[in-house]
Amino acid sequence: MNINRMDHVSINVLDLVEATRFFVSLGFVVKGEWEASGPQLDRVTGLHEAKTTCVALGIPNGETWLELVHYQSPVDSHPSSNEVYSRGLRHLCLNVESLDEMIRLVEQQGYTAIHPVKQFGETYRLCYVRGPDGILLELAETIPK
Repeated sequence: MNINRMDHVSINVLDLVEATRFFVSLGFVVKGEWEASGPQLDRVTGLHEAKTTCVALGIPNGETWLELVHYQSPVDSHPSSNEVYSRGLRHLCLNVESLDEMIRLVEQQGYTAIHPVKQFGETYRLCYVRGPDGILLELAETIPK
């Protein structure tokens, strides 16, 4: 049995408008928006009376998409730890053309790098940034050979 492709990555957010704006500013495009509620959503999530608002984002030349989900009901009253070392989905890595330009763009929006840019071997220049709702992004620039 083979995996055909990775379909999407879903991130739950408190502020859907801010998270969407942030990712669009980085170069993602909105591929769709919808609300979901009712028995089918309850069945697949195992929740009762769940209600969500969602935005699907993609990169212009890619198939995999990023799904931002805001749960209107139930409301997350106990957010988990969002440290780099915590269990669960920790970060998204975006390979970017210019790491320095992307960091400037992120900082112009009021978000900051977690540490200065570091070189990883002879392959990448890297930096982690924390975006809206504490979302961790690893920004990676490939070092030309």
